[in-house]
Amino acid sequence: MPIPTIIKVDLTRSPMENPALHNRYHPAIPPIAAVKPGETFKVECVDSTGGQIKNNDSAEDVLNVDLTQAHYLSGPIRVEGAEPWDYVEVEILEIQAYPGSEWGYTAIFDVRNGGGFLYDIFPRAAKSIWDFDGIYCTSRHIPGVKFAG
Repeated sequence: MPIPTIIKVDLTRSPMENPALHNRYHPAIPPIAAVKPGETFKVECVDSTGGQIKNNDSAEDVLNVDLTQAHYLSGPIRVEGAEPWDYVEVEILEIQAYPGSEWGYTAIFDVRNGGGFLYDIFPRAAKSIWDFDGIYCTSRHIPGVKFAG
């Protein structure tokens, strides 16, 4: 039996146009899906910048990322029977890329837009694109590195 996708994201629309996305958890944001305890389901997501980082060789998008349009989350999802302040355990069974978008990135934020970890050593925007091939990924920006993830 196929696993149902309870939250779908349209990658052709901006995150602000996707009703499944928000950038904070708040009690005023109503659930858009519901599940039963123990139910297995799929949720579609976008990267934290809402797609501002592109699959190219320039770090200009990292330098100019709009941090007011970041931290996109899918949901909320209501768990039937759960009450406010209950603990809910979630087991992630698998993470997949969208078909046709089998890539990810690592980025270093520039000190001009807040900096990142070790900003005093790495003060300028940089990124590496990682291409996925099955369970492995490689980067044209870091030749010779291949890892499973």
